[in-house]
This record gives sequence, structure tokens and C-alpha cells, in this order.
Amino acid sequence: MKLDRKFWIGMLIFGLMGQIAWVVENMYFNVFIYKMFNASAADISLMVMASAITAALTTLIMGTLSDKLGKRKAFMSWGYIIWGISIVSFAYIRSVSLTIIMDCVMTFFGSTANDAAYNAWLTDRGDSENRGRIEGINSMMPLISILIVFGGFMSFNLDKMSAWKTIYYVIGIITTLIGFSGLFIIEDDPNLKKSEDSFMDTLLYSFRPDTFKANKYLYMILLAFAVFGISIQIFMPYLIIYYEKTLGLSNYVLIMAPAIIIAAVITALYGRVYDAKGFNNSIDLPLILLFVGYGLLIAFTNTAVVFAASLLAYAGYLCGMSVFGAKIRDLIPENRSGQFQGVRIIAQVFIPGVIGPYIGQLVLKNAEMIVNSDGTSSFIPNTNIFMAAMIVIIVLMVLLQFVKGKENA
Repeated sequence: MKLDRKFWIGMLIFGLMGQIAWVVENMYFNVFIYKMFNASAADISLMVMASAITAALTTLIMGTLSDKLGKRKAFMSWGYIIWGISIVSFAYIRSVSLTIIMDCVMTFFGSTANDAAYNAWLTDRGDSENRGRIEGINSMMPLISILIVFGGFMSFNLDKMSAWKTIYYVIGIITTLIGFSGLFIIEDDPNLKKSEDSFMDTLLYSFRPDTFKANKYLYMILLAFAVFGISIQIFMPYLIIYYEKTLGLSNYVLIMAPAIIIAAVITALYGRVYDAKGFNNSIDLPLILLFVGYGLLIAFTNTAVVFAASLLAYAGYLCGMSVFGAKIRDLIPENRSGQFQGVRIIAQVFIPGVIGPYIGQLVLKNAEMIVNSDGTSSFIPNTNIFMAAMIVIIVLMVLLQFVKGKENA
């Protein structure tokens, strides 16, 4: 299928802005409550888990509704508009508990617009000839967005509430504007049709035993994807705090930016490897990169080695996301992409978002504590998060030996 310029523009701005908003939530809300409200590891874990549960339920329900109505554009555009407004509301929050509640509200709109509608739209518009290219570019977005957010936040003093207010206004307004642009540039796939089934039948389709039997390999890949995500979510909520507080890298943005850029380029190119060689021959390298990256982060604190380790881990993370994402989209039954966004988000967000931070919290249970200037105390993340993440990757490598070759079984 030949894709026009409007598609690529829509994919780039919606994909990138969506990931920027998620980066602010997934990486900086943790920093926000850590710095502003002296949040504990348990607070951070609770917020990540509550958001994951909200994302999974929202994507399941709203993805099904988009299938039922045969529409993606409206959910994407209006979802981004309201998503942006909800981000602005964080400028007025003054407690951990309210942050967690509003994070769930924001996640509802974000998951409706991005996890459910945008991802279903990408599945609608792609095919076996271009899926790897689409997913390679789409999988660049998380790290590109991290780079943009890191760079944009460099000039802010994140110890002051005034800086956070400005950040929330800027991100929120831009997200809303992107939503308005979608009313003019996003086009639904011409082959997209309304589901003839009832809403409940449509909602439950991907959970039926007969659906599972007919798509066993898809569910095997989703299980492996969930294990992959658990590894990432063990360390990711604490990564910035680890760089800044544990390693003392006050200039971590300048150190990590080149790693992010290189990893993003590698990911864009690696999507073509999937198109040429398929899942079985493209999934191993990302896992090896992650494994080696974790090992170096465990063994070394030298800035140069941390840079190299982060590059390997980022590249493995994004290339793995690209390969898993492309394979899942290839296996989703035609005209069922909205319904399967629910089980995809369970594998990608819910399971990793609940189990990963919980493991992270457990391994940081006896982490070193420091006393802040105002007399409060904060925990200091240690390398246990990378050790636990490495163990999960080993489990995934073993699991994939059973999954490979089962596609036509």
C-alpha cells in the first residue's frame, strides 16, 4: 500500500506529540512528586500501576468503540484536544494523592487518543510491505521525545513549582493544538468499516476462547512482549533519579542526548531488518543489546561507560519495541485492530506497569536514604533495578525459544 504525505505528517506529529506527553507522565511525573512532595518508591510505584490499569481499561473500551463506530479520526483529534487540557491542570496540583488521581484522568484521554485510536489507525493504514518501516519510525518516537523533553527541560529549575507550571502549560497547549490539526490532516482508512457485532460482543472478542485458539501465535507474542515490558518498567520509572541523584550527573541531559539520537537512528533503520528477515531473525539482537547495557550499568559508574551502556539499553529497548510492535500488527485480524488494542495495551502497559514497578519497589526496599535541606528524606535508587531487569531479559530469551517456530503450529 502506497502511503501519501498526509499519512506521514499525521503519523509524525501525532506519534511524536503523544510520546512527548507520555514521557512527561512516565518519566517526569515521578520526578515531579519526588522533588515537590518527597514521594517514596511506594508512591511512584502506585502512580505507575494506577496509570497502567487506567490505560488498559481505557484502550480496551475506547478501541472497541472506535471499531464499533468505524472511526479513528474523531477519537484521535478530540482525544488529543482534551488530553492537552488535562495536562494543563497539573499546574495547579499540590499533593501526591491528587497527582495520582489526575494522572488517571489524563491517562483516560491520552489512552483514548493515542493507545486506542492512533495505534488502531496505524494498523489500519499499514500492510505487510511497509509495516516494519512504519513501526521503525513509530518506535523512534519514545526516545526522540525523551530527547526533546530533556533538552526542553534543561533551562528549568525543576526544584521550583513555577518551572513545572510552565512545563505543563507548554506541553498541554501544544498537545491540544496537535489535536485540532488532526481535524484537517488525519484521514480514516477507506476500507475501515463499522463492526456489525454488538458493543459487548465486540468488546469481548479478543478475550474469547475461540479467538485465542484461532490466533494462538499472536497471544504468544503478546505474552513475550509483556515480559519485555516488565524488564523496562523495573528501571525506567527511576532512571532520571538514578542519573541525577545516584550518579551525580547534574548534566545528564547533555550526556544522554547523543545516546538517544544514535539509538533513534538505529531503530529507524532496524525496522527494515524486520521487513527483510521477519520476527525470528530480528528479535534477538535487541535483547542482547539490552542485556549488555544492563550489565555495564551494574558494573560501572564512569560517565563514559554509562553513556555507552545507556546507548545499548536505549537501542535494545526501541528496536525491541519496533520488532514486537510490527509482528503484533501483522498478526491482528483484518478489521479487528481497534478491538485488539485492548489486549495489546494489556501486554504493553498493564502487565509491565503493574509488575515492573512492583519489582522495582521490592529491590529498592532497603535503598539508601538521604536527608533533604528541608529536613525531609528521599530514597536513592541503586543498581538492583538493572540487575532485576537483566534477570527478566534472561527469562524472555528462554521463553522466546519456545515461541519461535510456533506461528503455523
